[in-house]
Amino acid sequence: MKGTVLITGGAGFIGSHVAAELIRSGYHVRVLDSLVTQVHGDKAGRPAYLHKDAEFVLGDVRNPENVDDALAGVDAVYHFAALVGVGQSMYQTAEYTSVNNLGTAVLLERLVKRPVDKLIVASSMSVYGEGRYVTAAGQVYDQAARTPQQLKAHDWEMIAPDGSPLTPVATPEAKQPSLASVYALSKYDQEQMCLMMGRAYGIPTVALRFFNAYGPFQSLSNPYTGVLAIFAARLLNGERPIIFEDGEQLRDFVSIYDIARACRLALEVKEAQDMIFNVGSGQKIRVREVAEKLAKVLGEKIEPQITGNYRVGDIRHCYPDISLARRVLGYEPKTTLEKGMLDLAEWLERQTATDRFHEMRNELASRGLVV
Repeated sequence: MKGTVLITGGAGFIGSHVAAELIRSGYHVRVLDSLVTQVHGDKAGRPAYLHKDAEFVLGDVRNPENVDDALAGVDAVYHFAALVGVGQSMYQTAEYTSVNNLGTAVLLERLVKRPVDKLIVASSMSVYGEGRYVTAAGQVYDQAARTPQQLKAHDWEMIAPDGSPLTPVATPEAKQPSLASVYALSKYDQEQMCLMMGRAYGIPTVALRFFNAYGPFQSLSNPYTGVLAIFAARLLNGERPIIFEDGEQLRDFVSIYDIARACRLALEVKEAQDMIFNVGSGQKIRVREVAEKLAKVLGEKIEPQITGNYRVGDIRHCYPDISLARRVLGYEPKTTLEKGMLDLAEWLERQTATDRFHEMRNELASRGLVV
C-alpha cells in the first residue's frame, strides 16, 4: 500500500475516476462527499460507480468535524469539493461562495493542524476568462474582451482596440487570469488559497486547471455540468443540442481518463509542487463540431440548434498549452476525442437522462443573464 489519500468531493465525476486510478495504483482512498442533490439526486446514497475499495464518508467540507474525521491517517489530499456552474454562480452567489471559498478555507485550517505530504487542488479553465490571442503582427494580446454592443450585434469574434482582428492561440498557465463569473472567481480563490497556505506551512501543493472534461459517470440531469453531458442528455431525449452564439467557439475536450492520470502524476512527481498545470487534450475543436460528432456516435440524425444568444460569463475561445504538464509531470493525453466518445456512447446506452436544459435557460433568462 502506497499510503492513504483523501479526495474531497470524491463521489463526483472527476473525483470518482481519480479514486479508481489511485486504487489501481496501490493507494488506499477515502472519499468525503456531501452528495449534492443537483448532482446525485434527492435520495442519494453511495454512488454505485464509486470504486468498491474506496472508503466513503458522508460529510460537508465546510464542517470542521467532518473534515477532521476524514483527515485521520491521511498522507495526501485532493481537494475537488466545489459547486460547478458558470451561469448558476451568478444568482446562487452565496451558496457558491460558501461551498467553494469557505469550504476550502475550512479544509486548509484543518491541514495546518494535520499537515500532509501533498495537496492537489482542482482548478478550472474558467479562471482564464478569454484565452490567449495574438494580433495581426503576432504580438501576444491577453486583454481580449467583447463589449455589450458587440454581443447584441452578434459580432462574436475578438478584435483589438484599433478594430483589427485577434487570432486565438493556445493558452499557457502564465496568462493573467480574467474572471468573468462568480464560479471562476471561486476557483481562482481555491487554487490561490491552497498554494498560498501550502507555501506558508510547507505543504507541497499543486493546482490543476482542468479544461472541458467528459466521460462516463458525468451527471446527465445537471444542466450546469460539462457541455458534452448536456448535449448527451438532449440527444438521449430525442432533442437537438442547443448551442449559444454561432457554435464556432474553440474549446479543448479532455477525456476523464487522461485527467485521472494527470491527477496521479501530480501526486507522484516530486518536482510538481507550488505549481499550476493546464490539463487538456492538446487539441482544439469547435463546439458545433463536438455536438455533430456526438450525435453521429449515438446514431442520431439530429442537427444542433444554433441560438445566436449569449450567456453572461461565457467566453469565445480558450484552449490550453499543455507543454508544462508534459515536461514536468510526464503527462501525455492518450484518449482521442473519437475514442473517448465511443466509450461515452457505450456508457450512455445504459443511462436515462432528465433533460433540464430549458429549465436552466429560463432561470438565466429571467435574471437577464441570456442576451
